[in-house]
Amino acid sequence: MPLYEHVFISRQDLSGAQAEGLIEHFSSVLGDNGGKVVEHEYWGVKTMAYKINKNRKGHYAFLRTEAPAPAVQEMERLMRLHDDVMRVLTIKVDEHAEGPSVQMQKRDERDSRRERR
Repeated sequence: MPLYEHVFISRQDLSGAQAEGLIEHFSSVLGDNGGKVVEHEYWGVKTMAYKINKNRKGHYAFLRTEAPAPAVQEMERLMRLHDDVMRVLTIKVDEHAEGPSVQMQKRDERDSRRERR
């Protein structure tokens, strides 16, 4: 089955529990259509580079999935129709990276990989 990574941004006025509830909702949509969520991460509220729908901040969520294309299309369709979701990005990958995403790694772990000048 194809592997995908999804990032979506939801409105800033949602609570953390509501934002994580969106992750569970879209995971169940994917599961109902024959796919599964391998891993999910809630990145928290982050400031965006520009306003989207008059919002400066948003709740970021990341999903690693294994699903057929029709299941991903249905999940994306429902995300775009949902009032609380502002943006969606889906990328097809060859394999999932091990461990946490770059956003969840500690800052000192990221800095140790590159040299400061």
